[in-house]
Amino acid sequence: MTTKSNPTASRTEVERLRDRPRAQVLVVGGGINGIGTFRDLALQGVDVVLVERGDFVSGASSASSHMIHGGVRYLENGEFRLVKESVTERNGLLKIAPHYVKPLQTTIPIFSTFSGLLSAPLRFLTHKNGKPKERGAFLIKTGLTIYDSFSRDGGTVPRHQFHGRRKSLQTQPELNPGIKYTATYFDASVHDPERLALDVLADGLAAGPHARAVNYVEAIGARDGGVLVRDRETGEEFSIVADVVVNATGPWTDLTNQALGRATEYMGGTKGSHIVLDNAELLEACKGREMFFENDDGRIVLIYPLKGKVMVGTTDLEADMSERAVCTEDEIDYFIELVSHVFPTIPVTRAQIVYTFSGVRPLPHHDDTQPGFVSRDYRIVPGTIDGLGTTTVLSLVGGKWTTFRALSEHLANETLKVLGAVRSVSTAGLAIGGGVGFPATPSAERDWVARYGADVGSARATQLLHRYGTKATFVIDAIAGSDSDDTRLEAAPDYSRAEIEYLVRTEHVVHLLDVFLRRTSLAFTGSISGSVVHEIGEIAAMALGWSPNRRSEEEDAVIAELADAHRVHLESEDGSEAAALR
Repeated sequence: MTTKSNPTASRTEVERLRDRPRAQVLVVGGGINGIGTFRDLALQGVDVVLVERGDFVSGASSASSHMIHGGVRYLENGEFRLVKESVTERNGLLKIAPHYVKPLQTTIPIFSTFSGLLSAPLRFLTHKNGKPKERGAFLIKTGLTIYDSFSRDGGTVPRHQFHGRRKSLQTQPELNPGIKYTATYFDASVHDPERLALDVLADGLAAGPHARAVNYVEAIGARDGGVLVRDRETGEEFSIVADVVVNATGPWTDLTNQALGRATEYMGGTKGSHIVLDNAELLEACKGREMFFENDDGRIVLIYPLKGKVMVGTTDLEADMSERAVCTEDEIDYFIELVSHVFPTIPVTRAQIVYTFSGVRPLPHHDDTQPGFVSRDYRIVPGTIDGLGTTTVLSLVGGKWTTFRALSEHLANETLKVLGAVRSVSTAGLAIGGGVGFPATPSAERDWVARYGADVGSARATQLLHRYGTKATFVIDAIAGSDSDDTRLEAAPDYSRAEIEYLVRTEHVVHLLDVFLRRTSLAFTGSISGSVVHEIGEIAAMALGWSPNRRSEEEDAVIAELADAHRVHLESEDGSEAAALR
């Protein structure tokens, strides 16, 4: 839910696009794959424009499980190419985005030795027949051995280990005593996926004036040989003419093609939901590791310590694109039951839920294939649309967070081929945003803090380094030059007024909700109250020139969206009531 901006308010980036509505490439869709493709093309010197109908990374990319992983379970689907690419990209992201991508120790509780051994070949061949069964130790051991074989680049992550019941319970005594084994391996986490995407976007924009990106601008049709777009804030419409249009709108790919004038049936996404729990006992029981297992209904389940909370997910349900994806009561019941299966002595209640989120995976059309067996791989479909003349349209089908860099490279290569251009820069091994020069050792971190932390103190500089990577220097400079210095927010002291003002002014914030859901972790961690909304609303209003009426509308919109989409209810008057599950 968004409010309409004041039509007279400045939309500088949109005005520049309207005044020069011609580009070599138009990327439609500002999720991670669209943004990654934008960055790649910008680095090649291509005149590229990106338009996103909402805020950047506000669609499917905002509903991820916060994992960068090879997808060990995809082996049963026979998707060996995808697993190999995913493991390679996981290892690469640990190096080029070390500020946001970290090694993640993952443990699988195993309740049998041979379960699933007979049904697995049938599912491998058909992907639709036979009732799913929880995998036993033999299948998991086989899969992890293959998985390890794909990761041979100098030991980016350790190889897997198996432990029997006794040692497993010594390490994690709250585990279900009915386990027979545990398997522990390493993947990677991305604690702040939205912030990583904003870094990728900033890299693209920094390539030069040939790279332009706007949010809250929607592709609505074809006109005058170009893509007709509408500024959702002012209602203004104009056409953008490009040699290549890249449709990277994820689950909405078919709807975008339809709006442009061509009916396609590429997509068949599934819905995935998550809950975030404030449960200290469960957090401690995880021992800093993700618990990852397959339920006996075939769904993959994760219990994941994150930002001092515990995230539980995910479902894999058929999605209706005409309805908004939200976490339902049935899904919450399912999650609570699953936690009790792994940690039976730890009580979990609805009152501990501080946040929920849900989204639709951009999966291909899959007829009667079980959702869990739908391919997670991607493909690029070229075509034309009558209203766009000779423009080539490249539709992206599929894609996931882990492979965004490789996918973007493939999509950019296809685009360059159409343009008759050649690649001049490789993104493989190219550090992203605040990952440039990120200290790799404790001593290097101390040196960085000593060098840049004089204006804010070592503790604050360390916090900002972990929050923004080496781009924290820009935040520190903004704090040093601010009239409010580093005065902490009264209602959210982990952030300061100058820091929030910097984010609002420099990170394409259009609505107050953008700050809470994608520029900070305040909503995810349950750190929002009416007072926080009011306090940050004041800062945003001053930075963006909002009228008192506009500010009030924005604050009301935040409260309404948190309730409608995330089951968080706030007191709208004085902010005295804490976040609570409906």
